[in-house]
Amino acid sequence: MHQPTDTDAYIRVRGAREHNLRGVDVDIPRDALTVFTGVSGSGKSSLAFGTVYAEAQRRYFESVAPYARRLIHQIGAPKVDSITGLPPAVSLEQRRSAPGSRSSVGTVTLLSNSLRMLFSRAGHYPPGAERLDSDAFSPNTAAGACPECHGLGRIHRTREELLVPDPGLTIRQGAIAAWPGAWQGKNLRDILEALGHDVDRPWRELPAEEREWILFTEEQPVVTVHPVRDADRIQRPYQGTYMSAHRWVMRTFADSKSAGLRARAERFLMDAPCPVCRGSRLRAEALAVTFGGRTIAELAALPLTELDEVLKGVPVEEGPGSGEAARVLTADLRSRIRPVTELGLGYLSLDRTAPSLSAGELQRLRLATQLRSGLFGVVYVLDEPSAGLHPADTEALLGVLDRLKDAGNTVFVVEHHLDVVRHADWLVDVGPLAGEHGGRVLHSGPPAALAGLAESATARHLFAPPAAAGAGRPVRSPSGSLRVSGVHRNNLRDLSAEFPLGVFTAVTGVSGSGKSTLVGSVLAEAAAGRIAGGDGGAGFPVRRLVEVDQKPIGRTPRSNLATYTGLFDVVRKLFTASEEARARGWKAGRFSFNVAGGRCETCQGEGFISVELLFLPSTYAPCPECAGARYNAETLRVRHRGLNIAEVLGLTVESAAEFFADIPAAARSLRALADIGLGYLRLGQPATELSGGEAQRIKLATELQRLRRDHTLYLLDEPTTGLHPADVQVLLRQLHGLVDGGHTVVVVEHDMAVVASADWVIDLGPGGGTAGGRVVACGPPAEVARTPGSRTAEYLARAL
Repeated sequence: MHQPTDTDAYIRVRGAREHNLRGVDVDIPRDALTVFTGVSGSGKSSLAFGTVYAEAQRRYFESVAPYARRLIHQIGAPKVDSITGLPPAVSLEQRRSAPGSRSSVGTVTLLSNSLRMLFSRAGHYPPGAERLDSDAFSPNTAAGACPECHGLGRIHRTREELLVPDPGLTIRQGAIAAWPGAWQGKNLRDILEALGHDVDRPWRELPAEEREWILFTEEQPVVTVHPVRDADRIQRPYQGTYMSAHRWVMRTFADSKSAGLRARAERFLMDAPCPVCRGSRLRAEALAVTFGGRTIAELAALPLTELDEVLKGVPVEEGPGSGEAARVLTADLRSRIRPVTELGLGYLSLDRTAPSLSAGELQRLRLATQLRSGLFGVVYVLDEPSAGLHPADTEALLGVLDRLKDAGNTVFVVEHHLDVVRHADWLVDVGPLAGEHGGRVLHSGPPAALAGLAESATARHLFAPPAAAGAGRPVRSPSGSLRVSGVHRNNLRDLSAEFPLGVFTAVTGVSGSGKSTLVGSVLAEAAAGRIAGGDGGAGFPVRRLVEVDQKPIGRTPRSNLATYTGLFDVVRKLFTASEEARARGWKAGRFSFNVAGGRCETCQGEGFISVELLFLPSTYAPCPECAGARYNAETLRVRHRGLNIAEVLGLTVESAAEFFADIPAAARSLRALADIGLGYLRLGQPATELSGGEAQRIKLATELQRLRRDHTLYLLDEPTTGLHPADVQVLLRQLHGLVDGGHTVVVVEHDMAVVASADWVIDLGPGGGTAGGRVVACGPPAEVARTPGSRTAEYLARAL
């Protein structure tokens, strides 16, 4: 048992003023599970991450190199008078940065390292083969990557049918569709003609070997071209270099800086498994080594639950003299797999790419990795670990949090899930409302003591769950349906499902059961195909498809709420129309922080400068010249109703709604944002500071402000992520409003309050990965709640 050196058993925060916190004083016990609650934007993350974790990180920097200490001033200490009793901290945020395409479940959890070590030390090598270093089993190193596809597992190639979709055309008529348009395309045709090819004969009539050369040659002959003279201008002969259609497409796809050109080139390519490594991404030498009769690529492709079974069954006498190494490494690998499967992620395989995982899955993988780290005496700060978790998996999560605590750690969790809140030893409730109406600690103590607190939104939901929005409302009748059948994708096997139109449908199931694949891929493509195919008539009443996902609205501080919703265009016009701006001849561009002129040139209008840290991810610090205002001093002299443009960007949505109440174009935008519960966000809040849930609600508000008459199909993937139960009610009112307005809403959801308020439920499962991918139940919520074999049924029955 570890002995705390400090006799004070509390972390004591005094005078915290980060973001909207109002000089908060709070004492939080060490070696306990503390949950921070409050409505979205109340200040709970500012307290847990912005203050406590930021201060622990700052102290860590101070203890290391002088190099780091020089940067501390730039990063800025959190706005707090003092924090005592603070141990070192580890943050597990739902990172906004997207992992790279080479990142996988294996690399995130470090399980790949253990598996590579196992193959290197205890693998079965062919006779005479020399032992390989563990790097040789990684597709991300030069030693291990397949030389053909550079370790990506797939290659892009093209075929005649893609390059020439209509062989009835002649080359002059544009048979080679893959060639560029305008002058470049004409130039290539002229060169072919100069080389002696018949450009006026239909493509299919040209000899096969000639067609092959034109499309695929790697030669680049140079020839003198005599252009046909137009009457109005003289064209001189020139030297033209030929490039085949295949070479043109591959070069454009690999090297072009233009996303449009690359996307055009991609239309003429097919993505196929690499013929050399057959998609395994590795060199032949690495694939010749086996363990238990399988290659490393075969083991990495198994779901973790199956991988565990395989490792359990392998006799340890694999390979000469390596029995002990095999036993130790196998035991280590299995002990690392256990926490991942415990958190409901056993359906994932090691080679599953990280970009294809949800934020919740990624965070739980990192959490599982921490369980094995053996640290004690630290503060773990977690950001909504229940995000994307089915109620059936939340119990396992609580077990993991308890184990971190029992190992002698302090666990801080920012969370909305009421089961996690009830499980806490200590509760810090921040509020009462969002933004400037929040930022106070309403309660710090055991959860039960929150019961009598009238101003706490958490208390109202924790002790007396309100009826779901739309509960007691009769189930709506559909106006038609959209059916998908015989679907084979990811873990969906020959799946058929029917989505009623004109109603609210919830798609449920445990993590990895196939919900996002069904809605985000299959249904979205089917609907888009029906709309684009001109099937928007009597057969298919939906005219528009709107997918509202949780991807960021931008990747740098340049993108913000005002630019994304179009509100900033309205604001810039108002400033341009002011007397001062007109007197100086300034146009709208003067008030943009994205172009030279009115912006601060030190930070180029970002308001922040990027600080590179050698041993940590780079971080943003306020610009020393404009202090975050983004504009130069001259631009800031122009005012609209007493405020300059930087001050307008500093307004919250709620304050801006009053400020622009008489400007219809701005008022409509702001009302939509306020109605969806985002009144606390600042207009200029950088995209990098927004959570996935906030980004999704901004997209939804942007849609809601457009007055739509056509029947629209709205697809939302877990829209309640990051929402307090009080905010879920606000969101539900908006979504039910869309359905009442004649539209169709389909949500993928784990929140049973939302599912209970739906008209129709499609439950997938019964498990995750290969144990999922089937429709277990469908029908109105009350019917699904009575279905035997559905893991959702018992939780839905409780919510009803």
